[in-house]
Parts: sequence; C-alpha cells; structure tokens
Amino acid sequence: MISVSGIRGIVGESLTPDVLAKFTQAFATWIRREHNPERNTAENFRPSIVIGRDTRPTGTAIADLVSSVLVLSGCRVIDLGIATTPTVEIATTGEQADGGIIVTASHNPVEWNALKLLDRHGEFLNETQVQQLLDIFRNERFTLADWSHVGSTEKNPRYDNVHIDRILALPCIDTESIAAQQLRILVDAVEGAGSSIVPELCRKLGASYVATHSCNGTGIFPRNPEPLAEHLTATVQKLREKQCDLAVVVDPDVDRLALICEDGSLFGEEYSLVACADFYLQHKQGPVVNNLSSSRALRDIAEKHGQRCYSAKVGEANVIDVMKRQNAVIGGEGNGGIILPELHYGRDALAGIALILQAFTDWRTRETGRKTFSGFRKHFPDYFMAKQKVRLSGAPENLEGILSALRDAHSDAAANMEDGLKLDFSDEWVHVRPSNTEPVLRIYTEAKNRERAEALAETFKQEILSGIDMP
Repeated sequence: MISVSGIRGIVGESLTPDVLAKFTQAFATWIRREHNPERNTAENFRPSIVIGRDTRPTGTAIADLVSSVLVLSGCRVIDLGIATTPTVEIATTGEQADGGIIVTASHNPVEWNALKLLDRHGEFLNETQVQQLLDIFRNERFTLADWSHVGSTEKNPRYDNVHIDRILALPCIDTESIAAQQLRILVDAVEGAGSSIVPELCRKLGASYVATHSCNGTGIFPRNPEPLAEHLTATVQKLREKQCDLAVVVDPDVDRLALICEDGSLFGEEYSLVACADFYLQHKQGPVVNNLSSSRALRDIAEKHGQRCYSAKVGEANVIDVMKRQNAVIGGEGNGGIILPELHYGRDALAGIALILQAFTDWRTRETGRKTFSGFRKHFPDYFMAKQKVRLSGAPENLEGILSALRDAHSDAAANMEDGLKLDFSDEWVHVRPSNTEPVLRIYTEAKNRERAEALAETFKQEILSGIDMP
C-alpha cells in the first residue's frame, strides 16, 4: 500500500526485497532531482539520508537492505538505529540531511513493515511528491553510483537525548512544577521504539515514579498495537497494581499518544490533542487544525480561546499542509497524533506527553477538589466516538457511487467529499473513507452519547456493505 504515509505491506508477501530495493532506489533518485533537477548524477551530488527503525523483528534486515541500497545509490547514510518516528524527523533537520526513512509500520501488526519517507524538512512527502516518486518507481529510471562514487554509512545514536532536550526546553514546560506533584506514571510502549525514550522523558520531566509495561524493546507486540480499550486490559491491571496517577501508551513508532486514568478509564485518543491544545493555547495564541475524522471537541476548545479550528483530509502531510497555510500553533489527528510546530512539523507522542503532564500539573495547582486524572478529563467537552471498518479485497469500482448514494440518502446533513464522505448533522457526524494504511473502508462517527455513536456507525456499515454488494 502506497500513500502519503509511505509504502507498507506484509513482509515476504507484498513487501519483498525486490519492492524494498526498487522503492529505495526510487527515493534516492527523487532526492537527487529535488536537490538539483539539472544535475542529479551520482558523480556530482551525494545526498545525506537519515534512517531509523522501530523494534520489529524484520526491522534490522530491512534497515540494512535499505541502507545498502542507498549507499550503492551514492548516498551518505546516517543510521540512528532504533528511533521513534518523530526522533528521525528531528534528526533529519538536525543533520541538515536531504531526506529520511523510518522503517516502521506504526500500529499495524508485527508481520507488517513499511518505509515512511521524509523530505529535507523532516516532513512526510505530500501527494504531488509521492506521485513523482511513484513515476520513478514504476519506470525504474534510477540514478545509481559507480564503484568510485558509492556512499557511506555512519552510526549516530545521540538523537534520543537531542529530542528529549528540545522538549524540556519548550518555554511552556516547567519541570520543577511537575516534580512538585510527585506523579506516578506507567509507560506502555508495546515493546516498540518508545521502550527506552518514553520512560526516560517521563523521568526528566519530573515524574517521581515511572513504572514500565511492555518496555523491553523486543518488537514482539504482546497485544494488538492499536490502543483500544479491549487491548489494554493488562495495562490497566498494571496501572492499578502500581497505584499510578495515569498511564501513557504509545504505538510502536511513538507518533500517537493514548492515556489511561487512575481508575482504569481511557482518557480517549481524541482528547490527547484536545487537552494539549487547551493547555498550549494559554501560552501561544493562534489557529488549530485537526482532520475530518477528529472530534468536535477541538473546535469547542479553539472557540473557548477565541481561535479558529480548521479540518484537513486524513493524513499527517495533509494536516501539516493546512497548518502551514493557516499558521496554526498546534494541530494533529484524532488518533492521538499531536503536532507542535514550535518543535517540528510531525506527530510527536513525546511532545504530547510533556504538554499533558504540564497541563495536568497546572490544573492540579488550581483545583480544590479531588485532583485525579479522571477528574482532569471531565472538564473537557464531552463527545463520544465509534469506529467501524469494512474490509476490502480491493477498492470496489463503484466506491464513488456508494459514497454519492450515501450522501443523497442523508440530504439533511452538510456533505464534504474532499476525503471520502463527511456528513455533518446538527449534533453528530459520520465520516466514511478508504484507509491510507490498510485495505479497509473506515467509518468514524461522533454523537452526544456512546450508544448513539455506535448505532450510527453500525447503520452506515450495513448501508456500505449492501452498497458494495450491489452490481
């Protein structure tokens, strides 16, 4: 599967050595053309490419293959080893590199892997750039190096510390005030790239006690990496055993943040961004951005601070594009992805953890009642979301017709077909769109209560299934 999120597939099936090698050669060729379209031979330009990976068992072999192909394409490779996606993004600009590659399939199961591609700004390629890359990939017109112009590889493991230091240096973060709260935190890194850096960040932010769960970095996920309630029972049990004030849960490449309250209730992935924005807008005024599948709660928070909330197509690159156009100060996606331009343009769970701990700290200093994390959650606007998906054997030829039929059948809603179909009703909404990362059609709904949101999602699922089955 190829999108603005990169190329991903099941290792040994769709993601083969041949595909990986060709795609890497295409990326190296594209980097040359971006740098200097008129002079892009291996003899006159040696691009620098930062590479990092999550902990999946296939990660080392794929990273080594990708690195070797880049070297044979005349590139200088800066290998971070195991690194989070946002850390690779920061390193790409820190090294003044020409691009970056993260070997990770994010929240997909362990049999999947992927290449996430970054430009020289440490940002994901946009749709136009992806199309340029695909043209090179499909035509197999690669720029390679002869024996005397092959590249090189160097190890650079220091960027975990760089990343943490940049977060601690944010003007809105006060580690002394956080430390004064004597917070007990549980970290669940699902054996991914955050296994070391997330606990270390929590300690340096001032947590008095950091317990860990699934933080050995084995890459063998003990549960489905999606941080849904049904996947987090063991995490909740550990939270209670250790009597922690909250748990922070990250996905394998640490660009998404989920939170669990002290009573075992989920804070809600949607509310990671909502809580961060509510705090951050007190320090820096400006618009905020989410995607079309995100909660209305962010809009409510923006209005509370006298700011505008804009919505982009789903996909980090699309959100960032709108953030730049609107000069937004914070944004992200409802899956727990938080983007803080002051730090860098990329979803960053580590930055989100810092903002959340500071926001919780500030709230506790003002609060006179019971100062729990579940109490902190209750002062945000309350909406309930539900998600369904319809697995596809391939994109149905009549998908556009099905979405149009859904729009026509619900003419009482404001329709937006910029990214699938978004139907905005007076007090609820539905978003139906093909996934960027899996062969599924996703259904997102939001309403004033959980039962209504779930019923709405199920209704649209059945409508879609009957539409897909139509001749």
